[in-house]
Amino acid sequence: MRQKRAYRYRCYPTPAQAAVLARTFGCARFVYNWALRLRTDAYYQRQERVSYADTSAALTTLKQQPATVWLNAVSSVPTQQALRHFDRAFRNFYEGRAQYPSFHTKHGPQAAEYTTSAFRWDAQARTLTLAKMHTPLHIHWSRPLPEGAHPTTVTVSRDTAGRYFVSLLVEANITPLPTAIGQVGIDLGLHDVVVLNSGEKVGNPRFFTQDEQRLAKAQRRHTKKQKGSKNREKARLKVARIHARIADRRRDFLHKLSTRMIRENQTICVESLRVKALVRHPTLAKAISDVGWGEFVRQVEYKAAWYGRTLVRIDQWYPSSKRCHVCGHVLDDLSLDTRQWVCPECRTIHDRDVNAAQNILAAGLAVSACGEAVRPGRVRPTPAGFREAGIPRL
Repeated sequence: MRQKRAYRYRCYPTPAQAAVLARTFGCARFVYNWALRLRTDAYYQRQERVSYADTSAALTTLKQQPATVWLNAVSSVPTQQALRHFDRAFRNFYEGRAQYPSFHTKHGPQAAEYTTSAFRWDAQARTLTLAKMHTPLHIHWSRPLPEGAHPTTVTVSRDTAGRYFVSLLVEANITPLPTAIGQVGIDLGLHDVVVLNSGEKVGNPRFFTQDEQRLAKAQRRHTKKQKGSKNREKARLKVARIHARIADRRRDFLHKLSTRMIRENQTICVESLRVKALVRHPTLAKAISDVGWGEFVRQVEYKAAWYGRTLVRIDQWYPSSKRCHVCGHVLDDLSLDTRQWVCPECRTIHDRDVNAAQNILAAGLAVSACGEAVRPGRVRPTPAGFREAGIPRL
């Protein structure tokens, strides 16, 4: 299966290259914010709608004005791509997938996208030279690119910790994994990241909690520095590096866990959680944000589509924890602090999370057996599928 896939590497630009990238980041950010202000004012002041073609034509005029002639100092491709990203942000907003676009800040992560006409790629020497640069970037090739792959898009980014990354988008041939016999139901939790229907529990490393004291100390020192001073910038970098360390370790853990689920199982059943609503919890918000449920399910979803696995997402209102997987009895109420309970019908002693994982697996397999549209990737069972399978719902 031919699939577009991005390979991300750490890169180390020279001081001259870093200056070119800084100008490019600034111009791309300025064009994005300028287009956002242009479209917002046009709608609220004159009730006019501005399209991508209108902003693209206005950008040409903007580059000819004396006050903004400095936009011509960088490649025109990243600024044009910034307009495309801006148009995509508005389409996501109109279609209900995202909130209204916000202005980009120079203190946050920076990125610039280059298409084929704005970079030179040497496949034999594995060198990448961007527009307005005379020497190739120094890239740490942590893993090889597919044989004969040629990048179609290159995205250079800089995070808040000052690290540079380059992402190469290539079209690769992804071979599906051999068919596995495993079927797993996954219950997501806080004490354990995942609990499997087999009874196995994968504990929560709590990466944020491990570095929370170091982070609090670095943030206190940062707030006491004088605004605009070099010492404040040094303190900000220390805070950003701690955040980057937490995010990197969490991402690595979730990638290894999701890859293991994909390799060992043909069908993966998970519960649908509204993480944005759950993080409003007054006492568990920090723990929910630290565990990374949404990122784990996202990784399982795209890896299942790549490698020929089936992902079944159970309805969020399905009572997986309150339903006995032996006799089907559903409790009227089950408090969050109750970790074990006894079924009043069959007297079976249940571990709350293991019982939920077994119910999630049974519900996912039942929906598949009812003839629902099961395909590699995301599957959302319908209420009719539950009724046909005889599975009660609240």
